[in-house]
Amino acid sequence: MRDYSELNALQLDALKEISNIGAGNAATSLSQMLGRKIEMTVPQAKIAPFYEIMEVVGGADKEVAGGYLRVDGGNMPMGILFLIPKAQVFQFLDMLFGKPEGTSFTWDDMLQSAFKEIVNILAGSYLNALATITNRTFTPSVPAMAIDMAGAILGEVLQAIGEVSDYALVVENVFIEKERQIKGHFFLLPEPETLGQLLNALGVL
Repeated sequence: MRDYSELNALQLDALKEISNIGAGNAATSLSQMLGRKIEMTVPQAKIAPFYEIMEVVGGADKEVAGGYLRVDGGNMPMGILFLIPKAQVFQFLDMLFGKPEGTSFTWDDMLQSAFKEIVNILAGSYLNALATITNRTFTPSVPAMAIDMAGAILGEVLQAIGEVSDYALVVENVFIEKERQIKGHFFLLPEPETLGQLLNALGVL
């Protein structure tokens, strides 16, 4: 297993470019689905040691809403996890569906379905960016979701993946509509050797 904690500027730029393309694709897809302009920015994209993942969202005890997909294909198996603080998930859904803040407060079937669809769009947009740049084909599973402590959700995801790399790609996403902004985090959780193959496919390893 290689040490990816010290990537050079070219490698980081490649990862940031993928993240920006994915965010642009996702913003376009969300805007088309909702009939309103939704913007997304990527303030930060980095590769971090796996044990630091929970610190990104505020610690293992932080309550979050999470969506997870398993990704196969391209000889680069991985998991994708999207986390947003529980305190903001209803604000997030109100913003996306053009409702006044505070409208949504019950985690009913309709909101769960909407959250899964958003996770599906986000994951699909990033995978399409990866597929275009690496010339690989990726097949995502149907999203699963939960509201729980971040550590508990990650534990369930790790059981679903099996063996994972020592590192993960961490992408900060900010969703913007007019004056409203919501921040979430998108994690690519590679199986061993997948991260190296990804960087190699990008021509930066």
